[in-house]
Amino acid sequence: MSELPAFARALCDDAAVFPPGLAPLAEAVPAHRAHRAAAHADLVGPLVVGAPAVPELGGLITDALDLAVTAPGGPAQLAGLFADLAGLPVRLAALEVAVPDEAAPAAFLAELDRACAPVPEVAVFVEVPRDDRRPDLLRALAGTRYRAKFRTGGVTAELHPDEAELAAAVHAAVGAGIPFKATAGLHHALRNTDPRTGFEQHGFLNLLLATDAAADCADPAEIAAVLAERDGEPIARRVAALDAHRVAAVRARFLSFGTCSIIEPLTELVDLGLVPAAARGGGGDHP
Repeated sequence: MSELPAFARALCDDAAVFPPGLAPLAEAVPAHRAHRAAAHADLVGPLVVGAPAVPELGGLITDALDLAVTAPGGPAQLAGLFADLAGLPVRLAALEVAVPDEAAPAAFLAELDRACAPVPEVAVFVEVPRDDRRPDLLRALAGTRYRAKFRTGGVTAELHPDEAELAAAVHAAVGAGIPFKATAGLHHALRNTDPRTGFEQHGFLNLLLATDAAADCADPAEIAAVLAERDGEPIARRVAALDAHRVAAVRARFLSFGTCSIIEPLTELVDLGLVPAAARGGGGDHP
């Protein structure tokens, strides 16, 4: 097994079943196991599935599997999810819970407290909406067991927040002491324009360095400038220069990101000289 640098460990949650990958669950499960047995295993977090798909796992797994489950229906979906998980050989590593439309932060968190009481040891991420509830919700999350989840892209252009919006979210989360993960749209290490769709996509290394900047008291404009950088050389140089203390501080804040491919981010990290080439050996994504 290849030794990965600390900044990359458990950075990529395996969201192979979600767009644009859309791998069938029957293929995503063995592919995930292959990743967890490969030289790049330390890069890989839990397999992410939607709550409605959990009953399908019964015929697909026979031994322990680390699982993160999304609950797009909000806290009301969790009781049924816990019943579906009962008896399955899985370790529920995380829940990712959406905030229903029009739900006020205080009422939502009260419902979430009740729904999550049976699983006090599980990491719970709240998918923070991109509307005027965001500031109040982040303030309400501060000091609780809950973490934030920021959507950084999607299948249409409007689902991709610009640099200013994402910078404001990172600044607020870091300032409030709320760890977060990101999901969707982080297909590459660097900020880029997708040649097929024209979508402006954030880079996961930009987000890593933006979190470092926020932890170092940068303002939102400075954080946005980090998110906008497209040149791989200075980005890679800055990541490589992070000492152990700063890496630990950054990864305590930016916990992971969901990706429908494990091999693509791994390959880009190797190409940038940040991860040993030996980490490419073994494992593979669904074609």
